[in-house]
Amino acid sequence: MRLGLLLLVTRSSRQFSKATMATVTVRAGLTDQVIPTSQLMIVGKQAHLKKLPFAQFSSKFGGLVSSQMYESAQGVVAGGASTVSLYLNCAQIISVGDQTSRHNAPSNCHSISKHVKAVSLVTPKVSLVAVVDYPDVLAVVGALARCFPLYNRKTKQSHNGEHISIELLLVDGKTLSPKEVSVLQSLVDSIRLAGRLVDAPCNELHSIALMNEALAVADSLDVPIERLVIKGEELREKGFGGIYNVGKAALHPPVFVCLSYKPNGAKETFALVGKGIVYDTGGMQIKTKTMMPSMKRDMGGAAGVLGGFATLVKAGFKQNLHCLLCIAENMIAPNANKPDDVITMLSGKTVEINNTDAEGRLVLADGVYYAQTVLKASVIIDMATLTGAQSYATGQKHAALMTNKERWETSACLAGRYSGDLVHPIPYCPDLYFPDLASTLADMKNSNLGKMTGPPSCIAGLFIGAHINFTDDVDWLHFDMAAPSEVAERATGYG
Repeated sequence: MRLGLLLLVTRSSRQFSKATMATVTVRAGLTDQVIPTSQLMIVGKQAHLKKLPFAQFSSKFGGLVSSQMYESAQGVVAGGASTVSLYLNCAQIISVGDQTSRHNAPSNCHSISKHVKAVSLVTPKVSLVAVVDYPDVLAVVGALARCFPLYNRKTKQSHNGEHISIELLLVDGKTLSPKEVSVLQSLVDSIRLAGRLVDAPCNELHSIALMNEALAVADSLDVPIERLVIKGEELREKGFGGIYNVGKAALHPPVFVCLSYKPNGAKETFALVGKGIVYDTGGMQIKTKTMMPSMKRDMGGAAGVLGGFATLVKAGFKQNLHCLLCIAENMIAPNANKPDDVITMLSGKTVEINNTDAEGRLVLADGVYYAQTVLKASVIIDMATLTGAQSYATGQKHAALMTNKERWETSACLAGRYSGDLVHPIPYCPDLYFPDLASTLADMKNSNLGKMTGPPSCIAGLFIGAHINFTDDVDWLHFDMAAPSEVAERATGYG
């Protein structure tokens, strides 16, 4: 018995030991790293790359790439090739198209991520030179950050790519200030943090572990952050019926976390609300064997707003900012939510459960209501991997946006194109579609299960909006980012 216990402990410690992963550092200008001791990738739009003189990079070539070789590669790039080798597999030019469609990011950052990920890393140090215009810097840096995920539990580790240097070479005559470089570094760190959390499985990142991750982020910030944590039975006692009932059947209790940043002189209050379903079995209406895998990623909204909160605070955001994480695990047990149950939400509204797999809207509704009534937020942004229908509505790259204000719809779509976190609007029509959730027993049902009159992604968003009474007194933005949260079984850190 003792030997068996010892073996169990040893295996567990090995299984969850953290691998050494790459550090990613942002710099303005070129470093002195030279091939072949450091791998070199030069990334940018075709028009920029074919104009760069050999002298600009000669110091990084270490005498191994001649001007003729470099100019020949430029000619190949001008002909439309995406990746051209300059010296074996130690130096590459990676080009993307100059033009994008009106709903794509002008930086073409998604193509940049795709091509950089396809390059094999062959040295511990990698010098990644991004040749960009100033307006594209944010999106390109974010795209490159996504190429180097943090989470890895493979027992055999490669030491290649341990130290990534993103070196920004601006071609429009502008320069980056130290403050701007610092903000870009925070963005890289937050994207990779969000990606690590989304990639982590629920046996490691259960509800309490996610709570601890959020508190660790608060501890890492150099400004005062107020913390509120409500968990388990205290949620039921305080009326958080959505979060409590979704998570009450799990081994680890449901949790509500609120981090608050209140700088001097703030005049507005913003709230970021994230869906933190650390695993979604579907509940009593269980998912199938093919639909359940990857449901560890159902906390992508919480990871995104947590990373966004950290980035904004580090950047010196001037307004009150709250990060609300609605954390639960949607499990099966004798005390789990059942179809036909009626629960009471934090808003006081009653909900007839007709779909236990429509749980994300339940936890978010509590969070959004809290943001409006307790925090008195003037702008509420909620984010969630909410519906599978989102990918059919707006595609794999664009999150679906529902908002009660047209100016926010315009601003969010523009921000999406310039950040690379693409967004496309869906209808905000509570007068047309919310009646689909009518219940004969309660104030509403939680799903329009079996009905096709209202778009599913819209219905899910409207359920949340109903708990703040579709008010115009608050600016409300709802992002459904189910599809953009991952690419090729890896988290993107969207949001």
